[in-house]
Amino acid sequence: MATPGELAALLNITQELDGLKTSVAATNASVDAFFLCTMAIVIYFMQCGFAFLEAGAVRSKHTTNILIKNILDSFIGCIAYYIFGWALAFGEPGNAFCGNSFWAMAQLSDSKLPLWFFQFVFAATSATIVSGALAERCDFIAYVVYSFLLTGFVYPIVSHWAWNPIGWLAVGLTAQNGTLVSHYKRRRAHHRRHGGPRRCSLAGPRINRFDPETGESRAIPGHSVPLVSLGGFVLFFGFLAFNGGSQLHIQQANDGAVVANAMVNTVLSGSTGAFTTLLLTRILRPHWSLLRTINGGLAGMVAICAGCNVLYTWGACVMGFFAAGSYMAWSKLVLAMRIDDPVEAIAVHYGGGIWGVIGVAFLRRDRGILFYWNAQSGLDLAMQLVGVLSITAWSGVASLIIFGALRLLKVLRVPPELEIKGMDYPKHGEMAYPLSAYGHGWKEDNAIPEIGFSEIVRPELVISRSHCSSKPAWQPDTVNGKTIDPSSHIGQNGYANQGADLI
Repeated sequence: MATPGELAALLNITQELDGLKTSVAATNASVDAFFLCTMAIVIYFMQCGFAFLEAGAVRSKHTTNILIKNILDSFIGCIAYYIFGWALAFGEPGNAFCGNSFWAMAQLSDSKLPLWFFQFVFAATSATIVSGALAERCDFIAYVVYSFLLTGFVYPIVSHWAWNPIGWLAVGLTAQNGTLVSHYKRRRAHHRRHGGPRRCSLAGPRINRFDPETGESRAIPGHSVPLVSLGGFVLFFGFLAFNGGSQLHIQQANDGAVVANAMVNTVLSGSTGAFTTLLLTRILRPHWSLLRTINGGLAGMVAICAGCNVLYTWGACVMGFFAAGSYMAWSKLVLAMRIDDPVEAIAVHYGGGIWGVIGVAFLRRDRGILFYWNAQSGLDLAMQLVGVLSITAWSGVASLIIFGALRLLKVLRVPPELEIKGMDYPKHGEMAYPLSAYGHGWKEDNAIPEIGFSEIVRPELVISRSHCSSKPAWQPDTVNGKTIDPSSHIGQNGYANQGADLI
């Protein structure tokens, strides 16, 4: 029989073990919270990538307009997600369609804040993608309205379906021992809820984007390939956290391996998509296209989102290869439908996303169709198709209501004059590239100060409003019989050529 001293020692050891368990549990929770917050910060930085990419893809006269929309995406989205977005996505107890508690984060535990932050940065990207698709003609008021509703209502419903354990897509169907059991993986909803074709078609194409007689598309190039490239690199970087962080925790056994697998597959799929797009474009056209290569890489990373943690590395390469084909096919289809998408958001996110959701049913290493031809794999494919169709229908109907109402109220699109002359000055009073900011103010031959900027602005180079409104976007400026090269922004004296950026 144990002595009183031994019993006291045993009790002390038990208390120390309990305290150690509590400490370990608290440390694990803190590690998971730190992991989620760190990944969310990197994903939040993707807003910068979208801003650079979209700014470079538009003409310089609309740069401030597209940048303020990208800046406000996260701020407006934060307010919307705070008020009712999180409640609709993860409110408890909820039902199969949506959540119904934690409105304005009321009674939400502090332990849920890391997850809230992580889910918010996901939601904020939904409106960012749309701002690029509607660039150069969407009115600012319309943008504020749709950004609020997409982030706070349309997207949270979809995320509830697929990511909340009680969502009807999350429940899923699986054949196992003759019974139906719950199963559905994360990350499959984000790029399927695009609804871009409806939004772009309701807004209509930019002026002179398509020939009014033949319907042939006319190229309207953006003003800065370097900005697009920088934005693409930032998005490539952010996708690593986008997929790796979706594990949601890092302290459980094998978490590190799962996160690494997701990140490696993301890089492989993106790389294969970029290289395949580069080669296909070179076969079809006489150039090695940088811009299409960037979009091909993004399409590959979009496609791998659905199965980044359940595919072999070679499966990720296959995913990226077909993502490139899907992107290029959707790019041609969008143009054939006379839909104007300045940044090809539809082809990248919707085209890449659809293939990714379907492709994971074939390439999943534990029960994909290529490995196990059985009822289980067939049901997985059926569930993926149901998800594609249902989310497409939901986002399409919601977009039709939102953008249709904005169009009926005549606030969806800016007047033609603003679209032609640019929205930066009349809408925001801030030119991204003011002509007065070009040059150093000194003559290059004898370093004598210039008399004044008024000498540079010559009346004969001022283009009238009628000239701007009637000239196709692709036609060069002609003043006094002399052609002005719109691509030439800097004159011999170091100042911007007047009228060069007025088309």
